[in-house]
Amino acid sequence: MDAIIKTDLAERIEQLITEARKRTVATVNTAMVYTYYEIGRMIVEDEQKGEQRAEYGTTMLKNVAARLTLKFGKGFSLTNLKQMRSFYLVYAQQSLEKGQTLSDQFNPIVTEDTNSEKPSRKLSTPLTISQIPQTLSEELHFTLSWSHYLKLMRIENPEERRFYELEATENNWSLRELQRQFDSSLYERLALSKDKEGVKQLAQKGQIIERPEDVVKDPYVLEFLGLKELPQYSESELEQRLIDHLQSFLLELGKGFTFVGRQVRFTFDEQHFRVDLVFYNRLLRAFVLIDLKRGTLKHQDLGQMQMYVNYYDRYVKTEDENPTIGILLCTDKSDAMVEITNNQIFASKYQTYLPSKEELQRLIEENLK
Repeated sequence: MDAIIKTDLAERIEQLITEARKRTVATVNTAMVYTYYEIGRMIVEDEQKGEQRAEYGTTMLKNVAARLTLKFGKGFSLTNLKQMRSFYLVYAQQSLEKGQTLSDQFNPIVTEDTNSEKPSRKLSTPLTISQIPQTLSEELHFTLSWSHYLKLMRIENPEERRFYELEATENNWSLRELQRQFDSSLYERLALSKDKEGVKQLAQKGQIIERPEDVVKDPYVLEFLGLKELPQYSESELEQRLIDHLQSFLLELGKGFTFVGRQVRFTFDEQHFRVDLVFYNRLLRAFVLIDLKRGTLKHQDLGQMQMYVNYYDRYVKTEDENPTIGILLCTDKSDAMVEITNNQIFASKYQTYLPSKEELQRLIEENLK
């Protein structure tokens, strides 16, 4: 008994230390991001003191990089300083687009520029490192690592950039997961099913899950399976690949999904049936049934899914849970077929390759006209 107690105590202490170290790393990473933003601001301010020649800026940064590297080691190369400068310019502009001003953030002194019709704004004395998080956090809300922001600041569309920042924060995406969601055009795929106000909300609030259609994508991108777009693989092979890559598939499904089972069997009217994949969405508090179809979707496929959904609604879900959702994943579907689905059953295409962002953007622009 004593050994068990001691082991339990050791495990609890180990967990406490592990969590403390995680928080310490997160705090350090956050302070680093704010520091890099402030360094970028100081570089931009220095460049705006009348020296507009490109060669001046390059020479100045080279000298600064050499000095900082000598004193602090790696991390302050010319390339890194240019990235910090870009980081400041991108996120300062993002603050302005949200209706804020740099003067609100840094308490600048407004001075008249005799060579301009408008007053110019000068930022006040640069902040100390200890002041950075307290001064900027309420305005900028940097919540991710520097590596995440290196990726985000390369996204030109500010609304798309803000969406990925919100989703990466809320879902605790690693850099690899963020890259994968961007490569699979998550923003464009969600925007395709929304009007102008809905697209705007994606940038302001991220993906909001309130209705069954909010969890459905079209298409689903399954490039992580490594399957070529060839007819030789079967539905069972596709299912097995999804199970083998369940973590990636859950990421593709989106928020709130938990895995229940595969080939889940039930008996109705003395007949046995199996649902390919069963999930549960915690946000909607509803079962989600997924059936995989190679080729073109048929009427009988919809009828079969309707029977699955009806069974779960009648015999599986509890009274306090919401109606079951059915999703048919297929390689091809007709618009007429989609129109006859109800608000609990959806038909979506899947593809085993990354989509063209340009094509999806074109479709979004057509939908918003």
